[in-house]
Amino acid sequence: MNQAIDLLIRAPRAVTGDATESERPLAVGVIDGRIVAVEPLDATALVGRDVLELDKDVVLLPGLVDSHVHVCEPGHTEWEGFASATRAAAAGGITTLVDMPLDSVPVTVNVSALRVKQQAAQGQVHVDVAFWAGVVPGNTPDLEPLARAGVAGFKCFLADSGSPDFPPVDTRQLTEALHVTARLGLPLLVHAESAPAGAPARSTATPGYAGYLASRPRGLENLAVAQVIEAARATGGHAHIVHLSSSDALPMIASARREGVRITAETCPHYLTLTAEEIGDGQTTAKCSPPVREAANRELLWTGLRDNILGQIVSDHSPCTTPMKAAGDWDQAWGGVSSLQLGLPVVWTQARRRGIGLAQVAAWMAAAPARLAGLTAKGRIAPGYDADLCVLAPDRSFAVDPARLHHKHPATTPYTGRALHGVVHTTILRGQVIDPGQPRGELLIREPK
Repeated sequence: MNQAIDLLIRAPRAVTGDATESERPLAVGVIDGRIVAVEPLDATALVGRDVLELDKDVVLLPGLVDSHVHVCEPGHTEWEGFASATRAAAAGGITTLVDMPLDSVPVTVNVSALRVKQQAAQGQVHVDVAFWAGVVPGNTPDLEPLARAGVAGFKCFLADSGSPDFPPVDTRQLTEALHVTARLGLPLLVHAESAPAGAPARSTATPGYAGYLASRPRGLENLAVAQVIEAARATGGHAHIVHLSSSDALPMIASARREGVRITAETCPHYLTLTAEEIGDGQTTAKCSPPVREAANRELLWTGLRDNILGQIVSDHSPCTTPMKAAGDWDQAWGGVSSLQLGLPVVWTQARRRGIGLAQVAAWMAAAPARLAGLTAKGRIAPGYDADLCVLAPDRSFAVDPARLHHKHPATTPYTGRALHGVVHTTILRGQVIDPGQPRGELLIREPK
């Protein structure tokens, strides 16, 4: 008997988000915004009220999940707000993002602050949005209420965050937080740079990038990663290293994981693409923390992905106004890369050069971030999952033009003029094509464990 469905998508080329599966032709059936069937392309049992027939020059992917996005609303909406960030996400094939707990006012370190942020987002998001909460000195009693309120997990810094209202934690506080998050069954995300080791940091007041890079050496990351590993070992908590840039830390992470420590790690498109050697004098659009390192380090990060030591790729979209990038002044410029809309083509451009297919890219950029954030209906093309999808033309190329970006301050991206492969053709949220003029995303509340 034929099964009547709301939407039938016939894709001669599709990847599901499972890295063990290769690209193949599929028919995907959707009812009430959920995937109910994934069948061979020529399946005759599926009959759609609406049918989307894709061409052979595009690939159907699961909608990407970006679990590391700084939306600065409320408080710094002029940097980036929910409307602009989620429009940019949708244009980049992202159907779900998870918002970081700092760079807004108030910072998300208690339930009342979470409610303020959720209220600010309500009614203006174009993709689905979940929320991380923060761990700062003294807020351990707030962690369980935040978990009950539905946050995806927690984030802390081991070094200065750049926000006075979001101070770093020390070793004792990190361990205390991991004890709590282990009991709650939620991950603790850690910005791993060592504050004590970084205390005598040198000035970067030079037009060249070398001064800034020298002020944040790999050792700051390596020491902090070792600290996180031992705290996770002692507590049994799940610690997740965010935006890893030092390839030196990869053997430590791999060794700890073999020993049963619950430690995972991510990296970002800018660490997999940009290199210290190519960043010119005064090009502070590329300033981030930890910094972009040398070309050899970049290749080792790709090896870490292939070896499954690094499990996911997320943007760490850290926006600011154009004046905050203080062109030419490495001391004063804001440390963050604006790239939310460009993550998929940036990564795909590099992956295809290395013989890595879209099935693996989708696993790194959709399935794995969804898993970290506990979003059990996101990141895969499979029955029971939300019909969140991205249609990508992988062989089409374009040059990055800030005028075509939806970020609030597109000129702050370091990718201006760069030639990239992979044009996002359509982004679908729960079975409907996203309309940039009609926000219909939802705020996601994780069910307490």
